[in-house]
Amino acid sequence: MRYYIKDSTLFLRGSFTAVSTGAGGGLARVLTIMNHSVSADFSEDVPERYLGRLVAGEGLPPSFFGLLTAVSMNALCILQYDFLTVFVTAGFSPGHTGAAGTINIIVHSAEGFSGAALLGAVITVTEAKAAALASMGRACTGTPTDAVVVACDASSTPRHRYAGPLTPAGSRLYETISFGVSEALKRHEGLVRRNAPSFYIFSRFGGEHWVEWERDNCPWYPCHHPGQSCEFCYCPLYPCGDSALGKEVRSSSGGTVWSCEDCTLLHDPGIAAYLRHNPEASLAELKHRRKK
Repeated sequence: MRYYIKDSTLFLRGSFTAVSTGAGGGLARVLTIMNHSVSADFSEDVPERYLGRLVAGEGLPPSFFGLLTAVSMNALCILQYDFLTVFVTAGFSPGHTGAAGTINIIVHSAEGFSGAALLGAVITVTEAKAAALASMGRACTGTPTDAVVVACDASSTPRHRYAGPLTPAGSRLYETISFGVSEALKRHEGLVRRNAPSFYIFSRFGGEHWVEWERDNCPWYPCHHPGQSCEFCYCPLYPCGDSALGKEVRSSSGGTVWSCEDCTLLHDPGIAAYLRHNPEASLAELKHRRKK
C-alpha cells in the first residue's frame, strides 16, 4: 500500500481486496482508494460518476473505491497500530444533537483478511465510532453520510478470519477508531489546531499509549544522520515490504511487524524534496533517483 495527499484528496494505491459502504461501494478488488474533500454546498446526483472523473483526471485506472467529505485534509488523522493503518476525517456540527457532517474511515491491513473479516471490520468500526461519539457527549451514533472502507493487500494470504472486537485484528481496530474519531473531530472543530494531517503511532514503550509525531522539537533528532530531512518521518510507504530497506521482526504482542529503523531513503533531503513535489512517485522511482 502506498498513500499520499494531493490537493484535496487522500489516495491509497496498491492492489486491494476491499469492502466499501460509500458511493459505488461493495466488495471488490480495486487499485485505488480515496477520500476527497468537497465544498459544504457540494451537490452531485451521481457521486460515483464525479469520483470517476477525479480518478480519470489523475490518469489512474477506473478501479477504485471513493469517499466524499466536506472536512479539510488538514484535519485528517492517520493512525498506525501494528499491521493496521487507519485514516479518519470527521465532521460534526457542534451544538447539534442530530447528524450534521460526515465521518469517513479507511482501514488498511498489511495482513490478509478473509471476506468475513473485511465485513466484520465494518461492524467493529461502527461500534467504536459510536462509542467515541458517546464519550464526547454527542447524542448520536453517527451521521447519515458516514462511510467506511476496509482493505487488505489482494495478494496477502487471509490471516484473520474474523475482525470482531475480541479478535487480534478487531481489538486493535476498536482501539484505533475510538481514539482516532475523537482526535479527528477535535481538529475539524478547532479544539486542536494543525496545519497538516496528524500522524499517530501506537507505542508500547513505557506502557501502551498513542504518540503523535510532530516534526518540531523532536527529542530524537537526528535519529539517522546530521542534516537529515524529517518531512516524512511517518513514512507514506509503510510497510513497503522491500527487503533492501527493512525486515519483519517479532513484535511485543507476539506477532511480527515491519521494521524500517535503518532505512534512510526518505531522510535524504533530495529524495524528500522530490517526493514532496511528486507525491505520487513510486518506491522504485525514489530508489532510482537516489542511485543517480
